[in-house]
Amino acid sequence: MAREYVWLECTETGMRNYRVPKEMRGTERLELMKYCPKLRRHTLHKESRKK
Repeated sequence: MAREYVWLECTETGMRNYRVPKEMRGTERLELMKYCPKLRRHTLHKESRKK
């Protein structure tokens, strides 16, 4: 299994708040509604690879 860690970045603040494992073969980029501590509410978080 090819699993890799990816970061979930808030689309509104640009903060990387969550690090989650993901199956890399044949999957699209993750988009989840997660809690943003800076805004203190749930916002859309998109997958971002740590540089």
